[in-house]
Amino acid sequence: MPGKTKINSHSSLKEIFGAFSNLKVLIIGDVMIDSYLWGKVERISPEAPVPIVSVEKRDKRLGGAANVALNIQAMGATPILCSVIGTDLDGDNFITLLKQNKLSADGIIRSKSRITTIKHRVISGSHHMLRVDSEEDSNITRQEEDNIIKTAKKLIAGCDVVVFEDYDKGVLTKEVIEQIIDYCNDKDIPTVVDPKKRNFLHYKNASLFKPNRKEMKEGLKLDGDLKEQKEIQDAVAQLKKKLNNKAVLITLSERGIYIDNEKEKHFIPAHVREISDVSGAGDTVVSVAALCYALNLPSKFLAALSNLAGGIVCEHVGVVPINKDDLYKEAEKLKLF
Repeated sequence: MPGKTKINSHSSLKEIFGAFSNLKVLIIGDVMIDSYLWGKVERISPEAPVPIVSVEKRDKRLGGAANVALNIQAMGATPILCSVIGTDLDGDNFITLLKQNKLSADGIIRSKSRITTIKHRVISGSHHMLRVDSEEDSNITRQEEDNIIKTAKKLIAGCDVVVFEDYDKGVLTKEVIEQIIDYCNDKDIPTVVDPKKRNFLHYKNASLFKPNRKEMKEGLKLDGDLKEQKEIQDAVAQLKKKLNNKAVLITLSERGIYIDNEKEKHFIPAHVREISDVSGAGDTVVSVAALCYALNLPSKFLAALSNLAGGIVCEHVGVVPINKDDLYKEAEKLKLF
């Protein structure tokens, strides 16, 4: 049974990266399209004090939970998406993007009552000039809840880990979260969560919970800045008491990453990098963490590799998946395993 017989028997980094290719991952959550207009700014509009962007390139990419699928795929594993999109043109474009990226649409449910989320970004050089979002963030209907639960349970068969990728767009409701986590626990399949504010305290009994510092503060209604180690450790202890998660992995931006599981706790510092864009870094972190968790790899290695992967994608403008070869080379150079 997936998740039940995984034993950490890997003796080298090469073996671990090879083992990623044997994994199958179900990703449940909010999917979207990341749309880009790339251009130059050479003058200010005479109509208002705003820059004029002369468009040179247009691009559409898979975003949200679909970007997690791309990261899982980039690491060699097999991703399966489960989500709800609209029956609109953007929904059609999303399905086309799935096909172009050789991703299955078997878990995608189309709704006549919702629009497909799309984020339009206007970029000049390496600078974000503007973002325009088109979205529906109300909870899916009860019928859609039933459909996604039924679909997810069907797709979970044969999977090694399930990722909840929550962007607060309404696909992940309390009912969906609880039923699928309970089902996975019954099947002994690990669950990894990338949360947002709305459902933060609904992910009880998940295996690995991965918030960032801002999400921790909002989710637990904390007053502190979560910058001191003792403060972070206390917050994570409070979180584990509320949610009964086996492990918590909290990303701390420039301060690195912290992991607390049943047996050990580790602070991993951030790597010094030329940061171009942090968009999508959390998707990359949760993707690598989920693969490591599925293989039952040591907590310190899981945190270190996930932290390294998140830093690498921040060197690129726009939301991009991790490059497996780049990650392997840096991990080998740093002797992470």
